[in-house]
Formats: sequence, C-alpha cells, structure tokens
Amino acid sequence: MTTNWKSIALTVVLAALASAGGAWLGAGWMMRQHETPGLHEIVHRKLELTADQDARLDQIEAGFAERREKLEADVRAANRELANAIAASQGDSPEVRAAVDHFHDAMGALQKATIAHVFEMRAVLTPEQARVFDKEIAGALTQEPR
Repeated sequence: MTTNWKSIALTVVLAALASAGGAWLGAGWMMRQHETPGLHEIVHRKLELTADQDARLDQIEAGFAERREKLEADVRAANRELANAIAASQGDSPEVRAAVDHFHDAMGALQKATIAHVFEMRAVLTPEQARVFDKEIAGALTQEPR
C-alpha cells in the first residue's frame, strides 16, 4: 500500500510541474502575441533622425545587444537552476529560495541595464525627439494606447 501512495504522490507532483510549465509557456506565447514596439522600432520609425544620430544610435544598440545577450543568458541559467531546484525539492527548500533569488537578481540586472540603455539612447535625441521617445516608452511600459 505504501508504494501505491508514493506513486500517487509522484503523479500529483509531476502533474503540478507539467501544469506550471504549460502555464508558463502559454503566458510567454501570449506576451509575444501582444508585444509592444521595441526601442529600435520606436527610434528608427517614429523619430526623424539625422544621419549622425542614426549612426550613433546604431553604435549604442550594437553595444547593448552584446550586453543584453549575456544578461539574458544569465536569466536562462537562473531559470534552469530554479527548475532543477524545484525538481529536486520536496517543497520550499533553501535551494529553491536561493534559485528564486538568483533569478530575481538576473532579471533585475537585465532590467537595470535596459533602463540605462534607454537613457543612453535618449541622450542622443533633440528635446522634441526626446518628448516623443518618452511618450512612446511610457506607453510601451504601461501598454496604454498612444
């Protein structure tokens, strides 16, 4: 009878993990379907840039792309660490909490770098362009119609 309860408990845990994974993948898919315009689109399609501004912004974007790739890799690694900790845990263990903290730190570093990138790009713009840029960024962050 003990083996039966273990099988049931294992099935419940696996079902919960599969359900959580499906919800996470579904949420990610939905977010991509309703994605707001990216910085590149806002800057290059909605602002009338001079050739000098365009060249400077391209250089800024290229530098950030490399940094963003490394930060996103850390987020993915933290996510794998969390998945492994959950799979190896019987509940809210110190390993799970440490993995959650690592994930939050990685996401925070990505967000801070992205905000710094936004301000670096903004510094290249004229005051009128910056007003349009700010309005677009605020709309993208709040997902309110512009």
